Amino acid sequence: MLDSFNREINYLRISVTDKCNLNCFYCKPGNFKEFLPGEVLTLEEILEVVKAFLPLGLKKVRITGGEPLVRKNLLFLIEKIASLPGIDDLALTTNGILFPKYAKDLKSAGLKRVNFSLDSLNPDKFRSITGGGELKNVLEAINLALELDLTPVKINTVLLRGVNLDEIDAFIDFIFKHPVHWRFIELMPLNDREKWQQQFVSVKEILETLTAKYELIPGKTVGGSGPARYYELPGASGTLGVISPLTNHFCEYCNRLRLTSTGRLRLCLAKNQEIDLKKYLRAGVSQEALTGVLREAILAKPRAHEFGEKDFLNTMANIGG
Repeated sequence: MLDSFNREINYLRISVTDKCNLNCFYCKPGNFKEFLPGEVLTLEEILEVVKAFLPLGLKKVRITGGEPLVRKNLLFLIEKIASLPGIDDLALTTNGILFPKYAKDLKSAGLKRVNFSLDSLNPDKFRSITGGGELKNVLEAINLALELDLTPVKINTVLLRGVNLDEIDAFIDFIFKHPVHWRFIELMPLNDREKWQQQFVSVKEILETLTAKYELIPGKTVGGSGPARYYELPGASGTLGVISPLTNHFCEYCNRLRLTSTGRLRLCLAKNQEIDLKKYLRAGVSQEALTGVLREAILAKPRAHEFGEKDFLNTMANIGG
């Protein structure tokens, strides 16, 4: 289905939980408040939303959180979504800590590919950023995903001045050794505006830093690449990607909606415009009626986000990663 700006909306990101086994400072700041159990959709309710989206042309689903693998019985949801007609891409975004435990079962359930969030290759710094996480667990998870062919394997890194910008060469070295697609993402101003200004690194600066040392060749689109621009490095096993939601936003090509863990359909990541689907689900409306609500939501999708136009205060864990 097309929205009012002629964009095909065929991608749903589903946050199955706001909870996480890590505590990354830019994702869960001091004002973060977890939802109560009754506020969160059941897995069956999430499945009903996905089914209601199918007549509108849904093709791609990504499971996110919080950390989705802390959600009990997630394999049930993966298996059910994978079996639905029309879904040709089912992916997961994870911090990787629990992934080795579930990897083979996720593959068997129908998961197609996985993205890992990883902001440091220094074990001590990784613990500091994540509030106690162990880097070795994430590295094990990445290797296992490659072995199981849950590919393309993508690694998402938010580059932060004064935190991990000095590791940029280590990230590039990883690309030379492993067939992964490492994406550098601009920090979004979700919480503390002053801290964001201090830590923000633009894609322009990232590329200028890299081209001074490496040969970057504009690369081919990677499966499920979304807004990323990719570059190949001669001799490297993997590729480099950059995502610039602020300095070169990609709103005119946006094809996605977000379902929060509490059942709110978010029409844009950075705009407080939501539709409460939970009230329809718990009122027992028909699937046809729910499809009608979703159709109207797609038509109401805004042209562009509000980053940079005004302070936008929220937490990624509550919105859905």
